[in-house]
Amino acid sequence: MPKVLVPLAVGFEEMEAVIVVDVLRRAGITVVTASLTDHPTVTGSHDIPLVADTTLDAVAEDHFEAVVLPGGLPGATNLRDDARVAWLVQRTAEQDGWVAAICAAPLALAAFDVLRGKRFTSHPSVREPLQAAGGEYVEQRVVVDGRTVTSRSPGTAFEFALELVAHLVDAATAQQLSQAMLVSPSTSGV
Repeated sequence: MPKVLVPLAVGFEEMEAVIVVDVLRRAGITVVTASLTDHPTVTGSHDIPLVADTTLDAVAEDHFEAVVLPGGLPGATNLRDDARVAWLVQRTAEQDGWVAAICAAPLALAAFDVLRGKRFTSHPSVREPLQAAGGEYVEQRVVVDGRTVTSRSPGTAFEFALELVAHLVDAATAQQLSQAMLVSPSTSGV
């Protein structure tokens, strides 16, 4: 099974992180949540603390098939401003892995020059700063371009996670999870 990294920065969007981690783990994917600080507890944008599996420093040299960035503010800008996250995302992309970001987190992908020449989306509130990313901004709930996946908000987190399952495992597993969780096939895309 693939191994996925979900870095957690102070101010992350709790729903986007937890839904993605939960759905990926239901699919049998190994998901590692990693705090950007030396402390495993990271507080989200709505003051909900989450205990990460480890720290980013402890897994920085590990190989991941995907890196998934939850949004939220200031979480997304904290991810964007962290050189270790930039290096991990760029290395994963260069090794033909998957990079994914939801809500405001495409700001980090743009800063890491991962969106150049790609179609992508984000939360509408960060559309304007993403115009200079060198790609095509589209208003779809989930956008896949090559091995880059972007999505819009907490309200699209299930679709985003199921899209990742479809690519990291297979479409049948994503469909089974969609049905088991009663996620409408009309919105999940799987």
